[in-house]
Amino acid sequence: MTASPVKPIRLLLVDDHEVVRVGLRTLLQRAENIRLIGEAGTAAEAIRETDRLTPDVLLLDIRLPDGSGFDVCRHAQKKHPDIRVLVLTSYADDEIVHEAIRAGADGYLLKEIDAEALITAIENVAAGKSILDPAVTSRVFSHIRSTVGSGDQDKYDMLSAQERRVIALVAEGKTNKEIGVELNLSDKTVKNYLSNILEKLQFTRRSQAAAFYVQKSIRKSI
Repeated sequence: MTASPVKPIRLLLVDDHEVVRVGLRTLLQRAENIRLIGEAGTAAEAIRETDRLTPDVLLLDIRLPDGSGFDVCRHAQKKHPDIRVLVLTSYADDEIVHEAIRAGADGYLLKEIDAEALITAIENVAAGKSILDPAVTSRVFSHIRSTVGSGDQDKYDMLSAQERRVIALVAEGKTNKEIGVELNLSDKTVKNYLSNILEKLQFTRRSQAAAFYVQKSIRKSI
């Protein structure tokens, strides 16, 4: 029996620099499992194209001429929660990285990344993983250390033992399927656990839950 062809990842590219878009377009066209379905150079265009095309992955720059990529990210999160958002930017500023997490981005990469690593990151984000560029990881942890709050432990205490196992694996970047294999649960059961976790913690994206767990772990160790 012939295996069904793998469905390509439908990607919308948002960057205000045409030269950057041309370079990324050329790169992405070489990836067999990624299909570039549209481009945008402003926040308004990005929101319009996101609504029109509903891509699987939104590859998004932060600095746009008419607004912020965070506005686009929040719009996608609210209107199309299944869209995965991968930030690709030149900025490693602490607050920008943290704001990306608060806005619900599923990944944060710097433009210095090489072609193969970018394609892998897009594939991983599309598969449900959370991605953070190694160059900014220490910045995020440093920021978290300075912003931890006393209410975090109370929120964590609301989670059941199994929910704590699930969120720990989410923080490791595992997909629902991988979590299910590790905990001997079905994909649907993992999804239900994750929904409960997000509701209890008052989050909307798994990347926010992952950041929360990292924050809690760091607070415990200091």
